[in-house]
Formats: sequence, C-alpha cells, structure tokens
Amino acid sequence: MQEQYRTVARAGVHESEINRSRFLCSLAPAATEQEAQDFVARVRKEHPTATHNCFAYVIGADAAVQKASDDGEPGGTAGVPMLQMLMRREVRYVAAVVTRYYGGVKLGAGGLIRAYGGVVGEALDALGTITRQRFRLATVRVDHQRAGKLENDLRATGRDVREVRYAEAVTIEIGLPDADVPAFTAWLADATAGTATLELGGEAYGDV
Repeated sequence: MQEQYRTVARAGVHESEINRSRFLCSLAPAATEQEAQDFVARVRKEHPTATHNCFAYVIGADAAVQKASDDGEPGGTAGVPMLQMLMRREVRYVAAVVTRYYGGVKLGAGGLIRAYGGVVGEALDALGTITRQRFRLATVRVDHQRAGKLENDLRATGRDVREVRYAEAVTIEIGLPDADVPAFTAWLADATAGTATLELGGEAYGDV
C-alpha cells in the first residue's frame, strides 16, 4: 500500500467562463469506482440541458483505476486533459465532471484541452486538497478504572482515536503509523502498568 495519498478536501463546484462558454467543474471525493460513477450520473441529472458533461476519475492510492470521457467533444480534448490534471496534481479517490454550456464560439482542439484541464486545476485550487496517511488499525483493551485517563492521554498526544466501546473491559480502537508501533507498545505498558493489551489489525487511511 502507498504510505499516503492526496485527495480533494470536499465536494464542490467551480465555474469559469471561456469565450462565452460556461464551464462548471464539479469535484468530489470517491472511495470506490461505483461512487465515482454515481457522482457522474448525479451531475448529469442536474445539468440535462448542458452541451457536454465530460468526466474523469482516479480511484486507488496507487491510481489503479483511471477513466475519462469526452462526452461528445472531439476525441482526447476533454476527458483526457481532465484526467491528466488530476494525475499531475497527484490527487486520488476523486471524481471530476466538467459541464459545458456552449456559448457560440468554437475553441478549437488546443483551446478545449486548455479549458477542460484548466478548470479542473482551478477547482482543485478553490476546494483544496488533504493528505491521507496509511495507518495500522490497533485495538487497546483496558479496565474501566484506567480507561478514562488512557483515552484522554491518547487524544492529548494526537492519537487517531476511532472508536471507544464499553463492555466488561473498555476497547479503544486507534490508528497508528507502522513505524510508531514499537514506541507506542512501550508507552502503553508504561501508562497502564502493563494491564492493557494491544492487538494489531488491518490497514486503513486517515487524515494527517
């Protein structure tokens, strides 16, 4: 797995006007290809009278899934430059739809490539990006007596506390960078006088 990846900070829309044509770039984070396709379908439904709804998306921290569509624009002048911009800016798990309302002035192939790629870049600038880091999921089990202080200490030291469950013992789920596991294990033993247990699970990504 990649150690980290960058994605769009939030869903949103950025609009540009180029030679009387309106270009609306809708961006959204997408965890799966299905989410990306649903987002594209939703934007198309919102703009049924648009001249074109071109799209590009990149799924996977390693950009394993990449798709693009020109939606009726000349081949390679819309979806591909959009995808190239996403790749150049190194954003992943993201879907982009550029909706064009034609304004009566033809842009030519070069103009279209600049317009479609450019509006995606502008949208990324406007909405911002965040970096997500690979974490090891870990489960800490501790007695009720120590749980409150331990949870506070975890949060105070900036640990990624994901869930706390109360049963016979208290279970605290956290995210740990792999490199931190040995030091954290030692800290936990010290903080709980050796009474807590640590169980390492799978991997996930969390905000840095």
